[in-house]
Amino acid sequence: MAQQIADRRDVDFVLYEQFETQNLLTHERYSDMNRKMFDMIVTEARKLAIKEILPANEEGDRVGIRFEDNQVIVPECYKRPYELMKEGEWIALTEDPEIGGQGLPHTVAQAVTDYFGGPGFSFLAFGGCAHGAAKMIEIFGTDEQKERYMKKMYAGIWGGTMVLTEAEAGSDLGALTTTAVKNEDGTYSITGNKIFITCGDHGLTENIIHPVLARIERAPAGTKGISLFLVPKIWVNDDGSLGEANDVVCTGIEEKMGLHGSPTCQMAFGAKGKCRGVLLGEENKGMKVMFHMMNEARLGIGAIGLGNASCAYLSALDYARERIQGRDLEQMFDKDAESVPIIRHPDVRRMLMWMKCHVEGMRSFVYYTANLFDKEDTAQTPEDRTYYKQLIDLLTPVIKSYCTDRGFECTVLAMQVYGGYGYTNDYPVERLLRDSKINSIYEGTNGIQAMDLLGRKMGMEKGAVFMNFINEVKQSIARAKETQGLEESARRLETALDRLAEVAMQIGMQAMSPDFKTAFSHASPFLEPMGDVIMGWMLLWRATVAAPALEKLVHGLDDASRVEKINKNKNAAFYEGQLKSCDYFIQTILPVTMGRLDAIGNGGKAVVDIPEAAFGAV
Repeated sequence: MAQQIADRRDVDFVLYEQFETQNLLTHERYSDMNRKMFDMIVTEARKLAIKEILPANEEGDRVGIRFEDNQVIVPECYKRPYELMKEGEWIALTEDPEIGGQGLPHTVAQAVTDYFGGPGFSFLAFGGCAHGAAKMIEIFGTDEQKERYMKKMYAGIWGGTMVLTEAEAGSDLGALTTTAVKNEDGTYSITGNKIFITCGDHGLTENIIHPVLARIERAPAGTKGISLFLVPKIWVNDDGSLGEANDVVCTGIEEKMGLHGSPTCQMAFGAKGKCRGVLLGEENKGMKVMFHMMNEARLGIGAIGLGNASCAYLSALDYARERIQGRDLEQMFDKDAESVPIIRHPDVRRMLMWMKCHVEGMRSFVYYTANLFDKEDTAQTPEDRTYYKQLIDLLTPVIKSYCTDRGFECTVLAMQVYGGYGYTNDYPVERLLRDSKINSIYEGTNGIQAMDLLGRKMGMEKGAVFMNFINEVKQSIARAKETQGLEESARRLETALDRLAEVAMQIGMQAMSPDFKTAFSHASPFLEPMGDVIMGWMLLWRATVAAPALEKLVHGLDDASRVEKINKNKNAAFYEGQLKSCDYFIQTILPVTMGRLDAIGNGGKAVVDIPEAAFGAV
């Protein structure tokens, strides 16, 4: 049974009915575009995903990466889809056409990512890493660096990476030991070893540009003394031609639980003393530059979490409709009753419903943030641009953590729907589960994201940004209160939102007190209910759009005729599904969220107070 990918009806609903992306066409920035163009791009992305990327990911997982004679060999099946990615200019969708991009709105580009990333990140990473590195050059590079590196990276001709991690430093980047010594010609000699470098070496591109974090001699300790350098695999001459090989070597690849088709490399820079790089940005300001790529990566990985969940849910749904097993519960004791599809069984329906509402909520959440980028780009005043930028900053750690955690849980539940077959590699959920686990770990573990939310983001502008978020949710609640049938759901979400705000103030004050360790022990538990409230917000928002649309289709029908209409009309069924997702989440999941908030509010200190020895024997 083939793996399913993003539901086009749901993608279109979010794009055009919930966020009204077509309204961007009135802005001068997109005046030469139209909705037909948007639809065509999404359609072509879906075709490319189904025909090329999905099969490549499946075969790439079976074949895997090989490391032979100090060379990284990627699966042969990646070559054709990568060439198609380059030909279609899919790598730089939102960038200015003058530098090789397509100039698309971020919201439309997110729909493309939904299709490309859902089947798996192994293949997508090659273009994604190139884009992230090129974006840093666009923002912080010199004109010469932009001309020399950026355009070819946006075009996919050259690859890119993000070279941060070292074996002893891990997530503590301030402890890195890679060094940089300035040469007379203005270049720097780089020496050090890095690990966990995605796409650190491969043969899909003729060159790879490595942004490498290193410390210049006599620079301050910690992150304040870190600089960022562009280190090409093959040196690029002044005229743009390729020169001699740089002293950059992959020394091994990681054998991983998932992402078998993605080269996760151990890299040696300057083992022979001949590695050269050029400074990107200012000396000792490397973290400022790198955070632009890291934040892009965190939002992207959150979107991958959504994509994995969507594929897992739709695959499980397809299987549940086809798999015949067991009698209907109403006929359990009738030995002559025929077996039914497992979607008829209440517990299977429960799992499908849990996945459905989370996938839909996460899709709206991820697209909402993409839409904030579009609002920032088209804002008429600096104040508006700042408003949208700050909301993005606040929500970034939540998207990264919540969508990757819930995305993985969706793959777990999908496997449970399949039963024993799901645990075999005959079906797609086994690979999706393996591939999606890494999402909560890399680009800053989800625990680090929670600490960022509590320690930095919630306190921005003395809490004003967090209150802007609260007010955004309240606007949707107000609309829902005016929508027939959604009044009670709106009231319940408002109660949860108010409780979230109360606990946020409590834990925020505690984080600035001598008892700050207790506050940070509750950072991850706090991020989770914040994500739940956002899910409730997005699902209620969806319902306010769906309710009047459904009413137009079933107006005046009695209950029996209404059900018949929903069963026969795809749009009616879709809108009814939105109302049921909202109802299920707010009635069933939000009460658990309230319990989690109460647990945080209790201020338990056991995590901090327990003596280390009391954890038990080693």
